[in-house]
Amino acid sequence: MKKLLIACILIYSIHGAAQQSDSIASAISVDASYIGDFVYNVHGGIQQGAAFLGMASLGIMLETNKLGLWKDGTLYIHGKSLHGKSPSANLVGDFQVISNIDGGEHSYLHECWYSQSFQNIHVTVGLQDANVELATSELGSHFINSSFGIPSLIANNVPTPIFPLTNVGVTIKAQLHKKVDVVAALYDGKPTHFDINRYNTDWELQKEDGVLSFVEFQYSSSQSNMYKLGYFNHSGLQEFNDSTRNFEQVFSRNYGLYGIADYILWSNIEQEKSLGIFTQIAASPKSINRHSMYVGGGLVYTGIGVARSVLGLAIAHARFNNKTSETAIEASYKAHIFSNVSIQPDVQYIIHPMGNEKRIPHALAGILRVIVEL
Repeated sequence: MKKLLIACILIYSIHGAAQQSDSIASAISVDASYIGDFVYNVHGGIQQGAAFLGMASLGIMLETNKLGLWKDGTLYIHGKSLHGKSPSANLVGDFQVISNIDGGEHSYLHECWYSQSFQNIHVTVGLQDANVELATSELGSHFINSSFGIPSLIANNVPTPIFPLTNVGVTIKAQLHKKVDVVAALYDGKPTHFDINRYNTDWELQKEDGVLSFVEFQYSSSQSNMYKLGYFNHSGLQEFNDSTRNFEQVFSRNYGLYGIADYILWSNIEQEKSLGIFTQIAASPKSINRHSMYVGGGLVYTGIGVARSVLGLAIAHARFNNKTSETAIEASYKAHIFSNVSIQPDVQYIIHPMGNEKRIPHALAGILRVIVEL
């Protein structure tokens, strides 16, 4: 907590000093936000009841060219503070996690990286959230269920540097054509757990962790339509067994494929209205993974009611090898009530939580999300 507090003080000190110089002030930008989820499990699941989750974020970005230094360089530092009890673990019992800010109770360093552009190539090095660049759906990001951020299959099958626990790596994005980009990334194969890495500042690289790599091709047919095809591979993972005092193999290799598409069916630019559809699919070998197939998708209508509002309906289906599955159906409406404040009523119906292995009844949960951006 002390390290995060010191980082925050430094951020505000730098930002305050930057205001004394127009050139420096233009080079430094600070972003801050708070998201609160009021969750109530109405029916089924583990038990009925309420829970609250909160996430505060603070980041600072520095652009080297605006400081009068070299061109196209960016330094970014981003901290988070999470609090509240998990509604998935305590109320709903679902596998895919109904809230994408459900990450325990931690105050920590989420990102700390430097990026540099060289014409059509962009390189990022440092502590990164892989889901910022990889396996993302712009339309899917409007929903609260975690699977619409990154397919549950990827997050579950290999240790992936995503919220809440990120990891160090190198990401390279290159433009092959005006409509085609390729993203290649290499990460340490296992983020060090919060139990022994409280603030996410201990970046130990061990050969037993292996290496996680991604390759993703992105095709943009227009400014809004995006198609992505990706492959991920983990070289192998070993974990230390306290009983035997030895490292034991979790898997020798793990891999999978995924595809994501965002498509605008209709739009009215003048009225700022649009109707879009997104799809997600991911697969991994059954011989290695219990969770071998994921399919998701939904519809998003922008511009209904209040300006910049978003109405959406989506489904996430996680299939397991024992012929069971979990399906999450989410209906959501996000409205801006002020320029920097929005609310998002959300309803999710979970069919066969955890694939019904624990015989948990179907669950119906409501969420009211409040977002404040500074």
